[in-house]
Amino acid sequence: MKKITTIALLAVTFLAFSQQKNKTKLLSFSTKDKTVTVYTTAENTKLRLTQTDKLGFGTSKQPLETEISVFVEPKKTFQTFMGIGGAITDASAEVFAKLTKDKQQELINAYYDKEKGIGYSLLRTTIHSSDFSSGSYTYIEEGDKNLKTFNIDHDRQYRIPMLKEAIKTAGGKLLLYVSPWSPPAFMKSNGSMLKGGTLLPEYYQTWANYYTKFIKAYEKEGMPIWGLTVQNEPMATQTWESCVFTAEAERDFLKKFLGPTMKKEGLGDKKIVVWDHNRDLMNQRANVIFSDPEASKYAWGMGFHWYETWAGGTQMFDNVRKVHEAYPSKNLLFTEGCIEKFDTKKYQFWANGERYGISMINDFNNGTVGWTDWNILLDQNGGPNHVGNFCFAPIHADTNSGELIYTPSYYYIGHFSKFIRPDAKRVSTAVSRSSLLSTSFLNTDGKMVTVVMNQSDKEVTYNLIIASEKTVVVIPAHGIQSLVY
Repeated sequence: MKKITTIALLAVTFLAFSQQKNKTKLLSFSTKDKTVTVYTTAENTKLRLTQTDKLGFGTSKQPLETEISVFVEPKKTFQTFMGIGGAITDASAEVFAKLTKDKQQELINAYYDKEKGIGYSLLRTTIHSSDFSSGSYTYIEEGDKNLKTFNIDHDRQYRIPMLKEAIKTAGGKLLLYVSPWSPPAFMKSNGSMLKGGTLLPEYYQTWANYYTKFIKAYEKEGMPIWGLTVQNEPMATQTWESCVFTAEAERDFLKKFLGPTMKKEGLGDKKIVVWDHNRDLMNQRANVIFSDPEASKYAWGMGFHWYETWAGGTQMFDNVRKVHEAYPSKNLLFTEGCIEKFDTKKYQFWANGERYGISMINDFNNGTVGWTDWNILLDQNGGPNHVGNFCFAPIHADTNSGELIYTPSYYYIGHFSKFIRPDAKRVSTAVSRSSLLSTSFLNTDGKMVTVVMNQSDKEVTYNLIIASEKTVVVIPAHGIQSLVY
């Protein structure tokens, strides 16, 4: 018996070693015989995701302090990349419906086609209305605590057709997740879907059931749901649909109602994302929920937004890193960001695009696995929005002329989403000067993608150094590049 056990242990050990060896082989990378294809977008040029160079590698010596360099170490890998995408809201779908068939196809290709567009692979949508709807609505008759009247007919007019077009163009598969802005009015302490309020304790179970009904209804339509967030912006009392959950309230709702209900309804495989709000308070929310084993077991990870700048400060990227360091087994997903306060004069305001680049590079370097923009399409007024909270999207449609307006944000996002594909591994990357930002990912096909962003007013010449090899690249002022090699 002892001999059999020993043989079995040896077999398991050999298998584990072989798997580790294969894993290492899969992630090994060499610059041998590789060329670097450079794609560039830059202010005050016509360059928009334009191939600008094809470079070879040469021998690298010790770089000087006077040189600017980007260092990539393929042997050091981190999180697995999930994808990049945006939200199809009611507003996006209503504007989309006003476009001609040709423009609809152009818009869908621009986002979801890997060749013609920027290859989005993530998709967020709302559970009933948000501010980016033409009005407030739910899927039940008001007061129906048993949810007998539940139906998603409202979404069949605009939203579901657009979602299906997106999924089809992405090759039949998009990682789709859903978020609620507010429970129905009768379930809340303030008797309104708007202006905050809290979920009344007697409706915790009813509201948990509501999520499962929504997920099942959408899946019946042929749209698989990957996961859900518990509550959009749970610490914000907004003029639009909103609902406040303290950290303790979200923890208890998750562990006593939502988590068990999802499991009971056969939806235990759906990923539940907590917080779904700004970086400023994310660490406290992580501490409260992830430190409770009964709540934590239901939480796949944490979602976050970038609007902490409303208080006058800058984006708090360190908080993302600190959550990742404290809870490395939990995933981090950027669930929403957009440029607030719409202004037609700022369609081509370059800093708007740079805000995306800065956030995406920092968020990925701090452990984030996926990144989701807000509305993929809005009209020439930054809406529709039923409370006047008009914002920017990467693409706008002028519903009078029927034309699509591409903003710098679209191209900045595209430098990541077009080239970095799901299941890529982030690779150690550092820069020698603060004028540049950079991140790298190794795709499963063996191609490395290094994104470099120049925040300065001057053209920069830099070395891309991998081990003992290097190439020299020129990036324009206020430019972003994807280096594929």
